[in-house]
Amino acid sequence: MLDTLRDITIEPGALAMRDEPNADYERVRRIIAYISERWREQPSLEAIADHVGLSTTHVHHLFRRWAGLSPKAFLQAITLDNAKALLASSASVLDATYEVGLSGPARLHDLFVTHEAMTPGDYKTGGVGLTMRFGFHPSPFGEAVLIATERGLAGLGFVDDGDRAAALADMTRRWPRAEYIEDTKATAPLARRIFNPAQWQEEQPLRVVLIGTDFEVRVWETLLRIPRDRATTYSDIARHIGKPSAARAVGAAVGKNPVSFVVPCHRVLGRSGALTGYHWGLTRKQAILGWEAGAMSKN
Repeated sequence: MLDTLRDITIEPGALAMRDEPNADYERVRRIIAYISERWREQPSLEAIADHVGLSTTHVHHLFRRWAGLSPKAFLQAITLDNAKALLASSASVLDATYEVGLSGPARLHDLFVTHEAMTPGDYKTGGVGLTMRFGFHPSPFGEAVLIATERGLAGLGFVDDGDRAAALADMTRRWPRAEYIEDTKATAPLARRIFNPAQWQEEQPLRVVLIGTDFEVRVWETLLRIPRDRATTYSDIARHIGKPSAARAVGAAVGKNPVSFVVPCHRVLGRSGALTGYHWGLTRKQAILGWEAGAMSKN
């Protein structure tokens, strides 16, 4: 069952005073959990507002400001029926992206990402000789931790329950022998670039460094080809990397993706349409899909 945060009651006018991205996400996170558990009932706005201790007006405006769509539209976006609808075209999603020439470092997806992979030797050494700079930044999905090398973004994760140490440890254990330096000034431009769609520009591609095994990197490169308005499955990815019987191994590689959101592992669903697991929590996976649905509705 999805986690439930403590009740939050906001007095009239207080919402505007606490309008930080992290605070917004915590409120929205609780609403998402409620809707996700009761999507079959199609809960009313009044029921949602009553559950979180906010007025219907606050809930409506918070959601529209946060995601660009109403709570009802968000509900529709995250139901399993909609997940299945996304999967209806999954068999052709990766085929199409390969056919139109997205197999190279061109316009891989909406963030206009270019990438490079470290050598297997670099990965096996645990990052020895690498200098990695990290910083914590607000995002639409709670506080984020970013890891950057001189070549580009290497890691993006999320902070839960205010535990920055745990979020950073989740990143550093991937490359235990690298040198880590806190440098918010170095990572801030990346955070602005990633979480502001207005800065998703083809002429200024976001550089991403993929550090993993050969197999993992192949899976992550395939994830980069999933369009924002589509989803795919583990078995489809396995087929496209030439390992049709390796769906379980693909699932493990997807779960080890160190660059959340940018490398869109949240767009991988189970064959039945279930959202399945997500390293940073199913609620956040639903939040990202809903946020993307909102961004699409503005186009």
